[in-house]
Amino acid sequence: MQQKIVITGGPGTGKSTIIEELAKRNFTCMTEISREVTLNARSKGIEQLFLTNPLLFSELLLEGRKNQYLEAAKKNNDIVFFDRGIPDVHAYMNYISIDYPDTYITQSNLYRYNYIFLMPPWEEIYISDNERYENFEQALAIHNHLERTYKELNYNIIEVPKGDINERANFILNAIQL
Repeated sequence: MQQKIVITGGPGTGKSTIIEELAKRNFTCMTEISREVTLNARSKGIEQLFLTNPLLFSELLLEGRKNQYLEAAKKNNDIVFFDRGIPDVHAYMNYISIDYPDTYITQSNLYRYNYIFLMPPWEEIYISDNERYENFEQALAIHNHLERTYKELNYNIIEVPKGDINERANFILNAIQL
């Protein structure tokens, strides 16, 4: 049975760097799609779709993450890593206090993952950029919403300790007993 593993956490915690490292180690990895959605909207003249129309942004993310999950299921790989999971979508909606359809929770319960690795906030590595508008305090709040959301969905959350990229990747691989 295929193991589906989520690497999640607030912005700037090293998720994408871990995913890149795991890909270098020849693991199948599904990359974060929020930047793609943001850049696509920007090409249509919408500077920050998440801020302008958070529900539309979240619907696009939910659809994209569901498609990633289904695409991963078709792959002939024992392990697939995801840069964020489906529940991240409604965790962010909770963070900004926007109502969303019940289908968000339904999708999160329908498409389940085997492991959830939570990257803790880490101010020393936090960097803002053109697609990441949150400050560090907001990143802390997002972290709390992500943790709460996954716990409400009855996931066991494994927090990844701070360390260099190899230590963090090795921690994840050891936790799944590879």
